[in-house]
Amino acid sequence: MSVSSILITGAGGYLGSQLVAALAAERDKVGCIVAADVREVPVERRLPGIEYVQADVRSPGLIQLFDQFKVDTVVHLASIVTPGKESNRQFEYSVDVQGTENVLIACTTTGVKKIIVSSSGAAYGYHADNPAWLTEDCPLRGNETFTYAHHKRLVEEMLARWRVEHPELQQVIFRIGTILGETVMNQITALFEKPRLIAIRGSDSPFVFIWDQDVVGCLLHAISSDKTGIFNVAGDGVLTIHEIAARLGKRCLVLPPGLLRFALSVLKTFGLTQYGPEQMDFLRYRPVLDNTRLKTGFGYVPKLTSVQVFDLYRKARHGRGA
Repeated sequence: MSVSSILITGAGGYLGSQLVAALAAERDKVGCIVAADVREVPVERRLPGIEYVQADVRSPGLIQLFDQFKVDTVVHLASIVTPGKESNRQFEYSVDVQGTENVLIACTTTGVKKIIVSSSGAAYGYHADNPAWLTEDCPLRGNETFTYAHHKRLVEEMLARWRVEHPELQQVIFRIGTILGETVMNQITALFEKPRLIAIRGSDSPFVFIWDQDVVGCLLHAISSDKTGIFNVAGDGVLTIHEIAARLGKRCLVLPPGLLRFALSVLKTFGLTQYGPEQMDFLRYRPVLDNTRLKTGFGYVPKLTSVQVFDLYRKARHGRGA
């Protein structure tokens, strides 16, 4: 597929900035690269050959922006992954769901050919009856109690309607597992930084990881190829919470489910933690993503397995075994 003008939303974020850097390194393959973010990118961080614009995905001005740069491909990465202390659910919904709808309207109004969307394995939800390995055909049941998971589910339901009503706009949707790399810091890695890792009695708390550079590789392949569809993005294999603790040289603090639920309820009541008792399901019912379709249907084979990317993260952050 020939790409003359590409626009990235959330281009100033962790993943967006890496994608922009990768595109800048292959500048001759794309006519125009527009890096859009709600925050202005400092001049010293700007790369040559990139059009940097400050734009909110909720703004009606997106249509004019798309028209101005004659955008034919959109990579939609903008979403609230780690909410700030002053954030609230209404604001997060306006960015995640309404912002995505606004991007889709801009796409179909201006004749964009393809949109590539970063969804998440969280869209499947955290449920006791999740299959051992989730495929793309499994239902999306992102729990309402988890804002991020619920919003990803709502966004994907919207995208499904858009595929019916606007088949001219090609879609690539990536349901991404837990991203790790040498510099990743997020809600998941914060768990690994604790002196002892929290484990729930009776649960292995399985994690599938994906190297940040493999996510970038998937995005680049989606941009340059004619592939469309929905794909789980995860490395091969899985690591349980106990295996993760062992690789970190730490021990697990194994708690009964009832005790942990009670403790989280009390701590949240007194404002000592932002996490409520529902967080227990986030730990014990981890969605484990099957990446078969990514490799065979999309044509991208992750370079690192879950174990390999975790060890890369571990050596960069902790230096053990380096």
